[in-house]
Amino acid sequence: MVAPLSAWPWANLGSFKYLLYGPLLAKVWYSRFDAEAPEGTWCLHILIICALRGLIHQLWSSYSNMAFLTRNRWIHQQGVDFKQIDLEWDWDNFIILQALIASMASYMFRFLENLPLWNANGFIAVLTLHMAVSEPLYYWLHRYLHGNQLFAHYHSLHHSSPVPQSFTAGNATFLEHLMLTVIIGVPILGASLLGYGSISMVYAYVLIFDFLRCLGHSNVEVIPYRIFETVPFLRYLLYTPTYHSLHHQEMDSNFCLFMPLFDALWKTQNGKSWELHKKISSNRGKHGRVPDFVFLAHIVDVSAAMHAPFVFRSFASLPFSMRIFLFPIWPITLLVLLMMWAWSKTFVYSFYNLRNRLHQTWVVPRCGFQYFLPFAMQGINKHIEQAILRADELGVKVISLAALNKNESLNGGGTLFVNKHPNLKVRVVHGNTLTAAVILNEIPKDVQEVFLTGATSKLGRAIALYLCRRRVKVLMLTLSAERFQKILKEAPADCQSYLVQVSKYQAARNCKTWIVGKWITPREQSWAPRGTHFHQFVVPPILAFRRDCTYGDLAAMRLPDDVQGLGCCENLDTKLGRLSSFVYFFLRGIGQLALLKQYTMSRGVVHACHAGGVVHLLEGWTHNEVGAIDVDRIDLVWEAALKHGLKPVASGKA
Repeated sequence: MVAPLSAWPWANLGSFKYLLYGPLLAKVWYSRFDAEAPEGTWCLHILIICALRGLIHQLWSSYSNMAFLTRNRWIHQQGVDFKQIDLEWDWDNFIILQALIASMASYMFRFLENLPLWNANGFIAVLTLHMAVSEPLYYWLHRYLHGNQLFAHYHSLHHSSPVPQSFTAGNATFLEHLMLTVIIGVPILGASLLGYGSISMVYAYVLIFDFLRCLGHSNVEVIPYRIFETVPFLRYLLYTPTYHSLHHQEMDSNFCLFMPLFDALWKTQNGKSWELHKKISSNRGKHGRVPDFVFLAHIVDVSAAMHAPFVFRSFASLPFSMRIFLFPIWPITLLVLLMMWAWSKTFVYSFYNLRNRLHQTWVVPRCGFQYFLPFAMQGINKHIEQAILRADELGVKVISLAALNKNESLNGGGTLFVNKHPNLKVRVVHGNTLTAAVILNEIPKDVQEVFLTGATSKLGRAIALYLCRRRVKVLMLTLSAERFQKILKEAPADCQSYLVQVSKYQAARNCKTWIVGKWITPREQSWAPRGTHFHQFVVPPILAFRRDCTYGDLAAMRLPDDVQGLGCCENLDTKLGRLSSFVYFFLRGIGQLALLKQYTMSRGVVHACHAGGVVHLLEGWTHNEVGAIDVDRIDLVWEAALKHGLKPVASGKA
């Protein structure tokens, strides 16, 4: 049974809850265009304050999730997972609630409509009322909420987030936020009744209140302990993120709102507060925990960059989608990416834990299109090399190269770095062996003939050699007899007859299994018979043109169920945004530019090359996996992946 006032009245509205702002917007609009309409100034102020409050929470979330900047001062070292993100999805309910209550108050107390812009005495009055009324009132309400019944029915929701973040501050029940509305409203209304109210006072108090709430829930210790050593009494006037984190961990101490003075007065101050604060604060500049595994990715494009966890945590937790309100920040994001091109180094993007091993994703600060600029290649290789050397210096065990970072024309699938630095302790892995295994294990065991495009590429070669060993006839589409002969000589003598060079798509008009490693047009697809399934390792994936055929997705695997702290969907190891076929053919015609699809995986799913690096680590293999794919290891890698709990992702769509 749901406790009274625990659920939000608009809990079932989803995104339509924002329509509750409609009357305020209508009031502002009406007052602007009708001279006889009543003034709607306060409705406008309420809307502006709501927007600023949301911005404060978002900026704190962005800052907290900048692993490259803040991870050494995180209080809780585990990541924010999908479960917590979903739990806190409606964190902004309290802003709607307080906007509605504020609009009611502006009608009930008409003097609020006539507040001056500035009154210095108002700041003194609101601070006095906050310390005398709001702080002790919150303290005792908070202590009562930790009673068995009230905690179980109400306050447990707020404490259900393992890693406090700014959105955790807003994640509470309806009743709790009604209480918090009273606590935040008393100083504002009291100062105004005393005749000291002002518009600037309301803005300042509400926004500082939210700023301090986000500070306490940020999980990043931002207050230097030396301040408290210099002025010891300050530790009783302002709490720290470490101070409040102890309340979330132990729940029997540190109940104050912002001022530890009240915990000291009523003897509920945690004795570890200041030592822990000193310990975390002094971590500034240190490396922190060394990852066991690094996945070296790169930026896809501007749209994908806006889905980073330190930009919008909620969007990062979902497969890629575009929202209208993202378009205004597109130019800002583009400017940041250009600045990164000029100054940025490889940085930590995200992380998760798997069986007590830390896995991090590092990002080379280059967008997909830059990998096709001849003058940029040397600089990109330098970034990749520096990342590998950095990983080696730190003691990372495996670094896996993603997407374009292992491009054959760029660095030979990582061979360049291994040859240049033969004494590397970190194992460099391109992950293509598992990619080939995923594709091959999608092919039904009873298939006797396949048609292969991109047949002489790294993956195409491995697939052809593997299938011919299984006595599967492989129609290899290539115009290069030299490349075909080179692959043919690698096949066992008794299997070479299963490799057949073809030069036209018409040769596959009776073959229902197509393995696509090179872009094919709708016209070229038309040669496939009805019922064909297109397996593919081509990027961008081919257009799903045929309604009577099915199309596979890029090779991917789901991480084991015991992965911890994973809260973002993978998209950085793909290459460029999907473009229309017209643009593709235009670019293809002027330079054979390989365009790559922007593609995000589902939750918990990673590209096969990422999974290949994970398997390399879990198995403890000590060899580098670079250059050509070792066909003899395809089954070995596949079985190791399954053994460790990685699961193939069902591929295929109509």
